[in-house]
Amino acid sequence: MAALPEPVLQTKPDTMAPLMPSTGRPYNPVVTLNGWTLPWRMNAGVKEFHLVAEPVVREMAPGFKAHLWGYNGQSPGPTIEVVEGDRVRIFVTNKLPEHTSIHWHGQRLPNGMDGVAGLNQPAIPVGKTFVYEFVARRPGTFMYHPHADEMTQMAMGMMGFWITHPKAKHPLIDDVDRDFVFLLNAYDIDPGAYTPKIMTMLDFNLWSWNSRIFPGIDPLVVRKNDKVRIRIGNLTMTNHPMHLHGHEFLVTGTDGGPTPKSTRWYEVTTDVAVGQMRQIEFLADEEGDWAFHCHKSHHTMNAMGHDVPTMIGVEHRGIAKQITNLVPDYMVMGERGMADMAEMEMPLPDNTAPMMTGTGPFGSVEMGGMFSMVKVRKDQKAGDYKDPGWYKHPAGEVAYEWTGSLPNPARFAAEGGKSMPVQNMPAKEVEVQVRKPMGNMKH
Repeated sequence: MAALPEPVLQTKPDTMAPLMPSTGRPYNPVVTLNGWTLPWRMNAGVKEFHLVAEPVVREMAPGFKAHLWGYNGQSPGPTIEVVEGDRVRIFVTNKLPEHTSIHWHGQRLPNGMDGVAGLNQPAIPVGKTFVYEFVARRPGTFMYHPHADEMTQMAMGMMGFWITHPKAKHPLIDDVDRDFVFLLNAYDIDPGAYTPKIMTMLDFNLWSWNSRIFPGIDPLVVRKNDKVRIRIGNLTMTNHPMHLHGHEFLVTGTDGGPTPKSTRWYEVTTDVAVGQMRQIEFLADEEGDWAFHCHKSHHTMNAMGHDVPTMIGVEHRGIAKQITNLVPDYMVMGERGMADMAEMEMPLPDNTAPMMTGTGPFGSVEMGGMFSMVKVRKDQKAGDYKDPGWYKHPAGEVAYEWTGSLPNPARFAAEGGKSMPVQNMPAKEVEVQVRKPMGNMKH
């Protein structure tokens, strides 16, 4: 083992600062949300990494930990960053209780390095170290995950991100000020339990970004007028329409690489299907704390039951009073909606996250799962990713209760120019004359 690069481990769930390249070709590094980038060593011109597949404990939210499988102390594993044209050598040591392999999802490489156990390589036995070596042939965003007992190992959290930066100025890849990456993953962990149920196919109860659930997901902190890139990979069992508030974005990259500029149009939601990657970019020109989440409403909830009856509109407080004589801790919930569950702060089993949670400056956010915020601040320093706290709204720019007469309208700071300039309008106004059809028009 002395000849191998020392395996670097990380157990904290914090978002680590970008890893600036100290050797090899220069590039602008990414920031892994609630994660980190794997260091490397240069050996005779080859960039060498060391991944360790092993059981890990991942804090999914404060007070809630899961027993998962991952790499180098984390699930997901660390992000690997290289430059187009780099010769890369990855040592993979197996500390799992069963064999494994690694598939380099989306990469162009020799067939014997593709990582499908039994098809183009023997599986990595327990306690053994295998070597993968290939050239990073094209820039883009890729993923890595096992291709051995995949149902178990991916359900247990084994996956990671791979970024190949362009070696020179690329006509389809713009420079950005902030570059975030995270993976969409999902688990089925019973309240009070620690280990995912690996046989679940549809009814997951924890929808996560980088194996974190809100309020455990860090915000994406940017400076006003930064150009921001977010790379999202989906290794769950369903699609996720990712929605950003307050801004429009372009889809600038997919699994196949950067998209042609002629195919890009502005969106506020883009769907990321199973096994896919989407790269979005936008100009962060509106200050505030902007929600960013999957738009499937059940994916912004934490552990919940799927067979709970709908009690909205059902008055059951009378019978509830009788039940409490027998069961003192019985609670009525669901007759007015599910917000009661967030407001009552009912006791939970140990090692469980509330279903609806998160407290903002105006009260409960009533969210969970795949939810976070893009925090845009004009006074955030370049390269500073620290959470600036809650946004302080200018006077008159918060919704308020109507109590009668309205004040005279004031000019808001938000009444700036149009967010998106009108394009392809005629040079002069055209008056359209419309004539109603009369009689037999021989249609």
